[in-house]
Amino acid sequence: MPLLSEKARQAKCAYFLDRLPRSASILEIGSGDGWVGEYLRNGGCTNYTGMDLLPPADIVGDIKQWPVAGLKASTFDVIIAFEVIEHVDLVRETFDLLKPGGLLMLTSPVPHMDWFMKVLEALGLNQKRTSPHSNLVYFSYLPLYEVIEYRKLVGLSQWGILRHPVTA
Repeated sequence: MPLLSEKARQAKCAYFLDRLPRSASILEIGSGDGWVGEYLRNGGCTNYTGMDLLPPADIVGDIKQWPVAGLKASTFDVIIAFEVIEHVDLVRETFDLLKPGGLLMLTSPVPHMDWFMKVLEALGLNQKRTSPHSNLVYFSYLPLYEVIEYRKLVGLSQWGILRHPVTA
């Protein structure tokens, strides 16, 4: 694991994961090697599901096909998508899967600095991308959601917590 990627994982645990209620229903999109699920389960989370295109995910499938994967609308308190939204537009799918008031937790390169992320990858300091960054987006421009928290880290990465609005 490249040094910057390992440090980023540790920081994500502290910033995002440690604040989650242990009873929350959590879906992770793009669960990769399973480090988020392992961290949450070791911390006592009992309702975590990881989804990815490849094993070892709990659900192997495409988020665009969530009904086929057996997921139900409005069932999750939290959806985590670390370093995923730059690869695929998942706004509508996450909105449909979250309960009203639920949280979407995202990380992604800052769009205008993605070139520098490529440099870090080439130097072996950051993990290599698994597919093109064809959906780079600033979180403040995402439709449907209310931005609750937004951070830029070193001007390169953006971290956001967005809320599914509660309708009256």
